[in-house]
Amino acid sequence: MAGRMIGHSFVHGGPCLSGLSLPLVILLTGGSSDSAASALELQDCPDLDHRETISLLKKTELTEQESTRLTDLCLFWDLPVPSSSNRDWLFQQLLSHAVLGRIKSQVKDLRKGLKETGIWPLLSQRLDCHQVVFPRESEMDITAQTVLQKIAWPKPVDDDEDKDDCIAVEIMSIITSYMRRFIEEVQ
Repeated sequence: MAGRMIGHSFVHGGPCLSGLSLPLVILLTGGSSDSAASALELQDCPDLDHRETISLLKKTELTEQESTRLTDLCLFWDLPVPSSSNRDWLFQQLLSHAVLGRIKSQVKDLRKGLKETGIWPLLSQRLDCHQVVFPRESEMDITAQTVLQKIAWPKPVDDDEDKDDCIAVEIMSIITSYMRRFIEEVQ
């Protein structure tokens, strides 16, 4: 469902999905796991506890509690315990597992939705459109006014006209005023 929403929003000129990490965009648009892993940063880890634990590998000296916490995470994910010789490798493996290893089914579902909306050929063949469909969060400025401008409001009709797909002026006025107020106040 989310993939279809992203695709339809793009096709109909709505706001695109911003804020996805670069490794996720790489996986989502058909890139390999290796290329996604090479673009990983610590900020890509969505779980703050895991992010903090993984960042302990960058410290030179660990307390007993920090060492236990790091060892527990490594063992939980079937990785070797940290040593002086495997810290960099282990950092990359933990980060890769925390970010990429836990999203495979979600990426598959998002891709399926993107394929259903027909924008998959565009995403898989044109690398330059990745930044349009999935802009960096710093490039997007989504406000209530931006959303209101993108809505295609239905056309009201008089009560005299008998059309099944049209909405009476009074009902249309109530709905639009509620929607406008909701969108402006939701911030």
